[in-house]
Amino acid sequence: MIKVEAVVIRERIETVIDAVEEATGHVGVTVIEAVGHGRQRGITHEYRGRVFESRFLPKALLIFLVKDELADAVAAAIVDAARSGNESGDGLVWSSPVYSVIHNRTGLRLEEVEVG
Repeated sequence: MIKVEAVVIRERIETVIDAVEEATGHVGVTVIEAVGHGRQRGITHEYRGRVFESRFLPKALLIFLVKDELADAVAAAIVDAARSGNESGDGLVWSSPVYSVIHNRTGLRLEEVEVG
């Protein structure tokens, strides 16, 4: 199994999840609210004549556990759907191997559970 993780802007969460499901049929996802910044190092706001700097921007961390053969398609769907058209700040996608997945309720490994 492969864990595909993506940091995306909050406005693109539903778009990304729908794109992954449409492209691969995979429906499981974990969404975690996150804040951070990349190369853009935050943004500057002006409110009532005062300038405020927001160093950390609201983002979301999406986590997908997928079969090895789906990992590249999931990552490609995320990259395509997460693109906002802004110059920077759309996030990142990365993947890593997962050696064991066990269901909490049954104690069975994912490979032992029949989907259906």
